[in-house]
Amino acid sequence: MFSRLFVRLLLAAAMALPAFAAERNAWPFWVGQEDPATGQISSQQILGPLYASQTNPDGSAQQVLRPLWLKTTKDETTTSYFLYPFFTWQRTPDSRSFSFFQLINQSRSTAPSGPDTHRFDVWPFYFSRDTGNPATSYHALFPVAGTIKNRFGKDRLTWYFFPLYFNTDKAGMQITSVPWPFIRVINGTAGHHGFEFWPLFGFREHPGDYRSQFYLWPLGYKYEQRLSAPQPDVKLGVLPFYAREYGPGYLSETYAWPFVGYTHRTIPAQYDEIRYFWPFLVQGRGDQQYVNRYAPFYTHSIIKGYDKTWMLWPLYRHASWSENGIAQKKDTVLFFLYSSVKQRSLTNLSAAPAYKTHLWPLFTVWDNGAGRRQTQVLSPLEIIFPHSDQVRQLYTPLFAVYRFDQRAPGDTRHSLLWNLIGWKNSPAGKEFHFGPLGWHRDSDAPQGKFFFFASHAQSAKPAPVPSPP
Repeated sequence: MFSRLFVRLLLAAAMALPAFAAERNAWPFWVGQEDPATGQISSQQILGPLYASQTNPDGSAQQVLRPLWLKTTKDETTTSYFLYPFFTWQRTPDSRSFSFFQLINQSRSTAPSGPDTHRFDVWPFYFSRDTGNPATSYHALFPVAGTIKNRFGKDRLTWYFFPLYFNTDKAGMQITSVPWPFIRVINGTAGHHGFEFWPLFGFREHPGDYRSQFYLWPLGYKYEQRLSAPQPDVKLGVLPFYAREYGPGYLSETYAWPFVGYTHRTIPAQYDEIRYFWPFLVQGRGDQQYVNRYAPFYTHSIIKGYDKTWMLWPLYRHASWSENGIAQKKDTVLFFLYSSVKQRSLTNLSAAPAYKTHLWPLFTVWDNGAGRRQTQVLSPLEIIFPHSDQVRQLYTPLFAVYRFDQRAPGDTRHSLLWNLIGWKNSPAGKEFHFGPLGWHRDSDAPQGKFFFFASHAQSAKPAPVPSPP
């Protein structure tokens, strides 16, 4: 999962900027970049990093007024953010939606294959859905009264003056609480039944499926599952003295819970573990798992190929794993103070590695291993929100005192103080800007020339952006 996200981020960053081309610079009022293929302005900035707009090769576009507003358009979907992450609007041909910090949510869908659906929520007080069909529509006011259907992992949720009455229904099992969570009655059409007076005692069962009971929760309990199997799975405990879990090919016992115990497993893979003072001293060995923990000083574990080492937790962490033909390595210091991720192809060993490095809050450096590189100084947010394109568009450029971009070897651009000072090298030549003043020299010209405001020099046509290895 992480490797796919990382590769997509590298590709997104590579495609996010237009190819280096002619620049028109009237800093700080306006700076524009021309598309070398069309000669049209493909990206522009106004008042340094405060306003920017950009059209990308894939047809998507962004407009941003930092740090207040962002609008993105791709295909037929338009998404707008104001004071992100507070206000969000989204529009597609079949739907409209609005959200305030995921607390107030409104949406309307008009899919041709189904009924029009209107949702409106004000968390955690009001929930509604209107489909034109009473069987799938609802209006609920919490904690007064209401019913919610097919949501929050339940078929139905009903309450009246919560917590005086609360009822849940899922897969034929109904749990009625009067009041919640103390008195619960379990029944249903599928044979579920039980009674609980929490936290004193309780039981519930479904013949042939499960049976559970507790006394003075969580001190005494017994849970049995797969009752129809020759050997069911069982968990029982008299805490804090003793706890036991066992099933087919599995046995785990803990004394002086949760500190001292052992685990012996033969199915689906061999694994043995001894816990001397959990979670600090743990030794585990198995076919697919290895644990050697002396926390917080040293921990080394291998779980299904994921190799992780902690030293002086949380000071230093190293992890390595392979996924989808790519070998990954990640090193961190104090979670986000320093982070480095490296990728190497396992199918093409001669390919250069890709990497991304953060030193918070000073800089971020990444290299896709195929000639595309980028550096930014300062970079306080990239390591904290590594997968948020909204943060990258709205906030990251505000801190970009210096940026370096390399599309390919020999095709580079430097920018200082939000394009006040810029210089670039490309197969077409060299160019330098200090606001509207500039200097340009073609690659085949014996000497350069000075200009004011506009540069009409065109770079060579950009090569396709290569994929990371």
